[in-house]
Amino acid sequence: MNYVYILQSIRHPEQFYTGLCKDVEARLAAHNSGQSPHTAKFKPWKLLSCHYFERPETAAAFERYLKSGSGRAFAGKRLR
Repeated sequence: MNYVYILQSIRHPEQFYTGLCKDVEARLAAHNSGQSPHTAKFKPWKLLSCHYFERPETAAAFERYLKSGSGRAFAGKRLR
């Protein structure tokens, strides 16, 4: 299973994080426990959006898209 997820910081709601994983609940717990240096300073996080992909290549391509300028605009309008 391959998931692309979007998190929003609870304390800093203007902060979002997009990631890729196989277990969303475990990954959210890792972000909230400070295990990721990129997200530790904005914890705690809540899950806003989660998308499943059969193929890992498709999930990785969607994550790359969401991290691009047009992908951030799409997520801001449709997924957040």
